Amino acid sequence: MIYDVIIIGAGVTGTSIARELSRYKLKTAVLEKEEELAFGVSKSNSGIIHPGTQNPVNSLKGRLCVRGNALTRKMSKELGIDFKEVGELIVAFNEEERLKLVDLKDEAESLGVPRLRMVDKAWLRRNEPNLSYEVVAGLYAPTAGIISPYRWVYDLAENAARNGVEIHTLTKVEKILPNSRAGARNLAGNFEIYTSKGKFRSRYLINAAGLFADDISRMVGVDDFKILPRKGEEFLLDKKRENITNHLIFPLPSKSSKGVLIIKTSDGNPMIGPTAEDIDSKTDLSTSEEGFKKVLSSAQRLVPSMNGNDVIAYFAGLRPVAGEDFIIRHEAKAPGFINVAGIQSPGLTAAPAIALMVSKILKDNGLSLKRKLFFHRYRKRDIHLFNIPLSKTKKLINRDPGYGDIVCRCEMVSAKEVTDAIRRGARTLDGIKFRTRAQAGRCHGSFCTTRLMKILAEETGKKPAGITKRGRGSEIIKEERGQALF
Repeated sequence: MIYDVIIIGAGVTGTSIARELSRYKLKTAVLEKEEELAFGVSKSNSGIIHPGTQNPVNSLKGRLCVRGNALTRKMSKELGIDFKEVGELIVAFNEEERLKLVDLKDEAESLGVPRLRMVDKAWLRRNEPNLSYEVVAGLYAPTAGIISPYRWVYDLAENAARNGVEIHTLTKVEKILPNSRAGARNLAGNFEIYTSKGKFRSRYLINAAGLFADDISRMVGVDDFKILPRKGEEFLLDKKRENITNHLIFPLPSKSSKGVLIIKTSDGNPMIGPTAEDIDSKTDLSTSEEGFKKVLSSAQRLVPSMNGNDVIAYFAGLRPVAGEDFIIRHEAKAPGFINVAGIQSPGLTAAPAIALMVSKILKDNGLSLKRKLFFHRYRKRDIHLFNIPLSKTKKLINRDPGYGDIVCRCEMVSAKEVTDAIRRGARTLDGIKFRTRAQAGRCHGSFCTTRLMKILAEETGKKPAGITKRGRGSEIIKEERGQALF
């Protein structure tokens, strides 16, 4: 089969592009090397929808961030996912820092960030009572918000698939051969893509491979950038500290990082972090005691009542740094090939705007974009018991007893939610967790893991020994001599 467009990578960037292209009469596919979507860079995202306050005025990422903020609000309504506008505060501890906040405000306003204002100590005392008394002022950006990064990816992909996009998981790209006649526009079959699941052919190819975007780019002869992983360690707090702050709290940013933040999340658990450490490995997701101490002390400077005993989980993510700005361009050396690389923060926010930019690049380089007569822009909102009142839960249980069968006590996740997640595409324990929050509480799945494995085995037909945490190599049960052993 010859596709019009193939997208490599099914994180938030790739699935945003897929959803945008699904509006048009195109044969489109997404290739993802992992067993599930969002298992790369996107799985460790903090879920912040940035307003655009901390980007250089002349940067591509700055312009796309501001536009993406507005698009995310609109699209979250269409796709039935919670977007919460909680606002952000960038705080100053002295007069010198306050003046820097004024400069940040001027830069952000020139980018088009709306409703910014400087707030004084009295305002902060009223609106953020747990904030350090040493904070003297803040830059308030009310348009900042939070969203579930995992469910955002799944909903984008599901909507794209409903509109005709094919999504292939466990499909690692191993080699790309540009057709010898690739310079001719509108020529079918410009690229032959060899993968772990066979060969694909496509007229246009979009590289949204995250940490591995430089490897993919080299396959077509474009090697003028390198992905340098930047590790960020973050620490999740117990949900009982949900209201420790009312806004996203930022210190003044540095050249390489927005600093250690106090992050409200869409699911209630606050987070603190991240660190920012440039490393060589694209797979090192280890955390450290040093990182924890650094993050905790920085968070306590912002909110002194922050307590390390409230931390229930450590995790790390890698940001695909490829310079100061995003790389989004059509490659003249490989006509039909578009690089979408170096998409670090604010990549989650910018993703819908990146998708529009990529569709324009495709059109400018010969792809005919004819809108479909019918485009399914809406999807039904998923049910999460942790997010609805008890009165509504009772009605759901009367309709389907599966909602009354609680599998995960920490996060109040029912068997019905788990089976729905599996039927939507979850194939691993992490896939279930990202969709439902089962295993995301303080007990880390001690209570619910065996039940989740049983449901997953029943729904997918897998043997218990075939159930994994996050794909091949993370099996939970060891099978030996035909016997499944714990």
